[in-house]
Amino acid sequence: MATPNGNAEASIERTDGAEGVVLTFEEAMDRLEGIVARLESSDVPLETAIELYQEGIALSRLCGQKLEQVERRIEQLVEDENGVQRKPFAAGREDAATE
Repeated sequence: MATPNGNAEASIERTDGAEGVVLTFEEAMDRLEGIVARLESSDVPLETAIELYQEGIALSRLCGQKLEQVERRIEQLVEDENGVQRKPFAAGREDAATE
């Protein structure tokens, strides 16, 4: 599914019957945690485990996409000799100029 700004977005539907509604990040994480708990219980039949695994992968991708979207929107406020400047958020990367 594409969003109005053209970004692709995973469409994981809610399991509560709300068809066509994309899960929020928190809902997807809760569902993913539930899947992990079921798979770790080792009382899951093989076919069910495969289905849960596939759903977990899709949920993981959805969460990753949502985090990337948020990171693109975040700006850092950095203070330097010229005052406070806005700088795009760069997750996991140190500014090489400051080292």
